[in-house]
Amino acid sequence: MSQNFTVPAKGKILIAEPLLGDPNFDRTIVLLADHNDDGSVGFVLNRPVDVEFDELVLDFPSFEAEIFEGGPVQGDNLFFLHSKGELIPGSEEIMEGVYWGGDLEILKEMIALEMVGPNDIKFFLGYSGWSGGQLHDELEQKSWLVAESNASLVFESDIDSLWSTIMKQLGGDYALWHNAPLDPNLN
Repeated sequence: MSQNFTVPAKGKILIAEPLLGDPNFDRTIVLLADHNDDGSVGFVLNRPVDVEFDELVLDFPSFEAEIFEGGPVQGDNLFFLHSKGELIPGSEEIMEGVYWGGDLEILKEMIALEMVGPNDIKFFLGYSGWSGGQLHDELEQKSWLVAESNASLVFESDIDSLWSTIMKQLGGDYALWHNAPLDPNLN
């Protein structure tokens, strides 16, 4: 896994520093779905919510999909990432094998026809957002690391240990952080 400490971009991940101090992002991995001069949008990949898809989404076929807390912005709205590309019109490619959004009616049809399975899609309540320059400032404060990503990290990773696994892969001092306590006063 290669890392880049200064240049966030669509398709890269943000890795929260262990002592970030923001409960919205403690030990999170955020996939950047969009990044430009006006700001950034991303989704927290490793914070599942304890609610069943069928309980939350009423006008859909029954589906065994996990739902994640995408971030603190628009927490009442449901967003999704998927691997089905152009099969879902209106999708925006984030990187090879990972797409954002698209036509909900087509998605419903594909779920009903079992053309989309739980490993093909991730749903998020809310998103993570930064205004123009805000993410750059947070990077300068060393709140985040920026690293490359891929579709398997998004769809196939062991969510419970994702942050820790990535820290170990980064090596060096970062490898030591994977065992850092949530509360440094407990050290």
